[in-house]
Amino acid sequence: MKHRILVLGAGYAGAFAAGNLARRLSPADAEITVVNAGSLFVQRMRMHQFAAGRDVAAPPLAEVFAGTGIRLRLARVTAVHPERRTVSVTGEDGVDELGYDTLLYALGSRVADHGVPGAAEHAFNVAGRPSALRLRAHLDSLRGSGSVLVVGEGLTGIETAAEIAESRPGLSVSLAARGELGAWLSPGARDHLRESFDRLGITVHERTGIAAVRAAHALGADGTSFPADATVWTAGFSVDPLAAAAGLEVTEAGRIVVDDSMRSVSHPDVYAAGDSAYALGDNGRPLPMSCASAGHTNKQAMEAIVARLTGRRVPHVRKTYFGNHISLGRYDGILQTVDREARAKSRFVGGRRAAWMKTGVLQGSLWAVSHPTFGMPKRKLRLTVAGTATTTGVTGATGAAVAPGKAAA
Repeated sequence: MKHRILVLGAGYAGAFAAGNLARRLSPADAEITVVNAGSLFVQRMRMHQFAAGRDVAAPPLAEVFAGTGIRLRLARVTAVHPERRTVSVTGEDGVDELGYDTLLYALGSRVADHGVPGAAEHAFNVAGRPSALRLRAHLDSLRGSGSVLVVGEGLTGIETAAEIAESRPGLSVSLAARGELGAWLSPGARDHLRESFDRLGITVHERTGIAAVRAAHALGADGTSFPADATVWTAGFSVDPLAAAAGLEVTEAGRIVVDDSMRSVSHPDVYAAGDSAYALGDNGRPLPMSCASAGHTNKQAMEAIVARLTGRRVPHVRKTYFGNHISLGRYDGILQTVDREARAKSRFVGGRRAAWMKTGVLQGSLWAVSHPTFGMPKRKLRLTVAGTATTTGVTGATGAAVAPGKAAA
């Protein structure tokens, strides 16, 4: 019987990990199934660009996984049942329950409206392709004039405001920040950000909390009305409550608590990667929800799964948070590095050079996900876990084989 690996989510973390698991493990011993609600690979890091009007590639997942042996199931995950190692899904084929021996949970995150009245009904967001497409269509309907209010001074908010202002110069763009714009940046980078916003004509309302969103305006906490033909909500992200409902150990925010190998601390046959995982970096601090963190966690999860299923020692993947890479339209950007305490270093890279570097990161991420068969080894690793034709050693409590005379990793 083959070892069943089930990957939930085909974003950057899930798609990359699944493709590399297929590259490394022998199909004679393992079968890999990916469950995703949509049929396309979504470049989430570029959804603000897509919403503003740029062409952003979205390769079909069927093409991405072609030739890998990965089974793609287009369905929405509705429940996880770790006690019987199954996952409930709903798709075009109806309701089904999929079994697994190893589960990689990579369902990512979604926009968090924090219960602000009207945010869910009236605000737009760029957390996914459908929502970004909805905003894009609405901006088109404004026919080059009108006002846009971006709520949130984080990376997504800054990038969204800059991209819309540059791509649609006829629109009046403003940003509502609860604190100071770019407060986490170094003084030089903060100045560069403000100069860029001034150049793009973006109005910044600092120390402004939004208490409600209406169809044609937003209300500040102090009662100030901010007219907006489109309010774009970027004030944080949250994870799906599925993991908490399943009984996995999670944080108060619902992220799965994992050890250094990205394995659930409560359920050893479950791994988590990307925004869904609450993981500590090499500095002992929690990794933030970011593309960089997804890269660290999906690689560590993939390496740990391969190692445990093939009787090898689990390697440690470096999880160093280097900083933030911010795009400010097509030709401007900021690369801000941080120290081990996550404090901004004094030096930063700005302007066209930073923009080119960010473009390289985006293109590289898409290429890595879209070419899982590149360098496919001629000889893949055979599994040493119970339930396969090549079982060796004694199966430990976690389901990973423990070779005679060796301790489990």
